Amino acid sequence: MSEEREQIPQRATFSEALKKTWQETKETFGGVIRAPRALWGLNFADVIVQGLAYFGLLTILGKFLSENVALSDLHAGWIYSFLTGGFTFAMLFLGGVCDRIGVRKALAISILLIAAGFLVLSLSSTLNMDTGLMSPTFYTVLIAIFIMVIGNGMLQPTMYAGVKQFTNEKTSAVGYAMIYGLMNLGAFLAGLISPLVRRSSETTFPPNGIPGVLWVYTALTIVTLVVVMFILTKRTVEKSTLTQISETKEERDAKAAIPKMLTVIMALAAIASFAIYMATKNPLWYVPTGAFALMAIWDFLRKRPDHPFRDSKFTFFIFILIPVQTLFAHQWLTIPYYIDRAFAGTTIGNNFEFFSNINPILIFFLCPMVAVMTSRANVYRMMIVGTLVMALPTFFLAIGPNPAMLLAYIVLMTVGEAMWQPRFLQFAAQIAPKGKTGVYMGVAQFPWFLTKVITGLYSGWFLAKYCPKPELGLALNTETMWFIYGLIALISPLALMLAKKWIGQEMHERATATCTCSEERC
Repeated sequence: MSEEREQIPQRATFSEALKKTWQETKETFGGVIRAPRALWGLNFADVIVQGLAYFGLLTILGKFLSENVALSDLHAGWIYSFLTGGFTFAMLFLGGVCDRIGVRKALAISILLIAAGFLVLSLSSTLNMDTGLMSPTFYTVLIAIFIMVIGNGMLQPTMYAGVKQFTNEKTSAVGYAMIYGLMNLGAFLAGLISPLVRRSSETTFPPNGIPGVLWVYTALTIVTLVVVMFILTKRTVEKSTLTQISETKEERDAKAAIPKMLTVIMALAAIASFAIYMATKNPLWYVPTGAFALMAIWDFLRKRPDHPFRDSKFTFFIFILIPVQTLFAHQWLTIPYYIDRAFAGTTIGNNFEFFSNINPILIFFLCPMVAVMTSRANVYRMMIVGTLVMALPTFFLAIGPNPAMLLAYIVLMTVGEAMWQPRFLQFAAQIAPKGKTGVYMGVAQFPWFLTKVITGLYSGWFLAKYCPKPELGLALNTETMWFIYGLIALISPLALMLAKKWIGQEMHERATATCTCSEERC
């Protein structure tokens, strides 16, 4: 049946296909516009907290750490890893919170924590404390980021679980695309707001006005909490629920009965070994750290036969995306630095926040359009084509700093992202059994955690070597840096092509089967 549906667009003329796409667009977006009030509460939080505040922070964090906290590029990259990697790692453990306490409570707690984190971060740069590595400002920043890590780790799985709860089979595809697109709209708005606030705050918050931007993000997050709680009343949530996602009492009791002591002991041993390594800098401690971590993971999974990581094909599917996902990480780890330094003294360099956030506004418009046009396409085929289209433009930047090449990279990379990223998130949510949507979303994001951590560890070194600060007087060699990054990104589409016969058809059938029987399961 699925093969027949995929062949229909191939037999249609271009005008017929265009007409059909427009008709589907109107029908689908009409369904989303008429969606429950609760879904729009999620969308508001998505724009402000996940989009504007979070991605706005990522764009300016590097400059803030370098100039306001006085850290090196290498150490700034490590802080980025702590924030972005910790955020995704936290989802692995906090992803199921919304399944247990409900979307409304989980959303309130997560936004409250994020607001508290922004408040502490804003204070760190306002209290005129000593700066530098291991300084009071440094530790205050770490505390702020830790609070935001917990909040964000709970927020994103809650958002996607909420979309599943407040949409049906007909509106879910565009519902997921909209939540992704609106997040990117918020990121683009940050690119407009940040330069204006930063330049107007330079006198009040020297040397660069960034603390002023942080205070604005703090205020916006607090306002969002109030607005979302006003929209998402208990009655609204009950009336808006189209798909039941919460665990039953029996499911919670069964999960609580699973023994966890050995897993906890192994995890604590891994943390202790890593702490000893950090104190002694002896690389031999990597061995017990890795061994204890693997034992903790093994003990955790062996007691959970239905855990997503027990599925080898699904696990391969999500982990093989790491190479191409490094380009996402470079959107804040490298692109803002690259634009600020390689285009120093130009309009582009002076407004690096705006040009770093062109990608999000393109995603805002492209995601829903691509979702409708490819709603019947094979998921696996879309992953191959999308990751390939995303990876190849990286080689444009290997030509050298050039405004046209920068724009071409951003546009084409964004097209590829719009083709595969929302479909991947939708796939992970759709195959999740009842009561496990948050868990599956968290697990699907675990490779993204590794991507952020790994990329953050080496990106600072690459910047210092190939794209140093202009005031150092060293030569730029960004061509080599981007060529290497392009080769890394190509690994994903090539591996997906090679593994197509092994997992491609099964992945598509599982997503389709889950979608068509969602009402029976819920």
